[in-house]
Amino acid sequence: MNIREAKDQIKQSVSIYLAKDDFGNYKIPIEKQRPVFLIGAPGIGKTAIMEQIAKELDIALVSYSMTHHTRQSALGLPFIVQKKYEGEEYNVSEYTMSEIIASVYEVMQKSGKKEGILFLDEINCVSETLAPSMLQFLQYKTFGNHRVPEGWVICTAGNPPEYNRSVHEFDVVTMDRLKVMEAEADFETWKIYADSRNLHKAIMSYLDIKQDDFYHIENTVDGKVYVTARGWEDLSEAIYLYEEQGFKVDEALIGQYLRDRRVAGEFATFYELYEKYKSDYGIRDILENKASDEIVGRAKEAAFDERTTVMGLLIEALRPGMRANIEKMNALRSLFEKLKEMNPEGDVASDLAGILENEEIELLKEQSANGLSYSRKRENRIKECLLEENIQSIKLKGVTGREAFDVLKESFNGEIARTKAEAEGILKELNNAFDFVERAFGDDNEMLLLITELTVNKAAAKFISENGCEKYFQYNKKLMLNERSRNLREEIREFNRIQEETNGETATI
Repeated sequence: MNIREAKDQIKQSVSIYLAKDDFGNYKIPIEKQRPVFLIGAPGIGKTAIMEQIAKELDIALVSYSMTHHTRQSALGLPFIVQKKYEGEEYNVSEYTMSEIIASVYEVMQKSGKKEGILFLDEINCVSETLAPSMLQFLQYKTFGNHRVPEGWVICTAGNPPEYNRSVHEFDVVTMDRLKVMEAEADFETWKIYADSRNLHKAIMSYLDIKQDDFYHIENTVDGKVYVTARGWEDLSEAIYLYEEQGFKVDEALIGQYLRDRRVAGEFATFYELYEKYKSDYGIRDILENKASDEIVGRAKEAAFDERTTVMGLLIEALRPGMRANIEKMNALRSLFEKLKEMNPEGDVASDLAGILENEEIELLKEQSANGLSYSRKRENRIKECLLEENIQSIKLKGVTGREAFDVLKESFNGEIARTKAEAEGILKELNNAFDFVERAFGDDNEMLLLITELTVNKAAAKFISENGCEKYFQYNKKLMLNERSRNLREEIREFNRIQEETNGETATI
């Protein structure tokens, strides 16, 4: 199964384990809950799906990599206590609470969430001294003398033996107490995740053309070479920051994340072309409806890979504004619900300070439960800034009661008006992008690429659903998105195959 199918299976398992009867008891008692054991190659997103499941089910998450644990940290430290048996006193060894179990209780206390996932990664790579205790844990849900609390589902993950020499194979008795799932790397599935995480469009454009370079691990005469989904994601973050700082993105940087010289070299070449097209085509001019006939003509005559790159550049330019606008509007809506409950005649500055304090408390709870997304952090920061600015403004003006509330109301309405004006500007740019694609390509595959990218990206899809875009809906219906997009993916793969056959083992991009 691919990682998305694995996520669905695990989410369903967690859901049934947390199901309760009419008396509030778990329908499947903890001793009968088989821990999930997800087997998959390194870097395909095993940890990421656990985070997503916890957020979607609104439960907590405690995550540990078991390769970092000793027997003492996992089971607790021994200490001596005196006990009396049949009139005789004895010194007896007991154990402090396991660091792992203690972390579960700490998260419960800080987040207020009594249910969650205890995720133990690399479970089949523990040290020799810890291995017997791990087998006991998987069967009986205890570390030392302490049991995982009710309401916490145990999910584990590990690598197949071919990827890790430290793997210990579980016996049949242990495996028969686990829910075993095997996941494989799959680009189409990962692409949905990558779009939601706003991975750099140069990476996504390259992988659309060269899907075979998405993931592989090989043993060669020069040693092990590998490219993983995790590597592409971490490289994306590095490229964004290098661009922000004005540093050069070159093969030396790329090779630190993609440990395959061929792939690193080809992507470095592609990135140079990507940056060149960004300058040559004047992407900002296109979005401002200033594209010259010469640029439109060049696009018409461009090779297939150059056309797909230009489409990627357009999406890259549109995406940040859409995401920021959606986050700002979400923050304003959230604040609006709280402002409606305020007393217009009361101490407005104090009430706003109370809202700010509660926001900070809720944020800490979500952080404690490991359920805080990047977008949620940004939205919360927007709310904090708006609250702080209004508190300061009211205090500087020295107004109270109704006057203070009117100042707040005017400020809030102004923010809404500015956010709507920003949305109108972004929508105008989006329409200009459609106009350019119409002029250069009509309703051919390039239009389909634009529609597809806008559909699969969550921020873009939400922006369009809230603000509308007549041409998006027109072409979405006209192009019969699902069927055409499948055909286009086949065409891209065929194009890439021909390139490789023409140029030998290394294709020219």
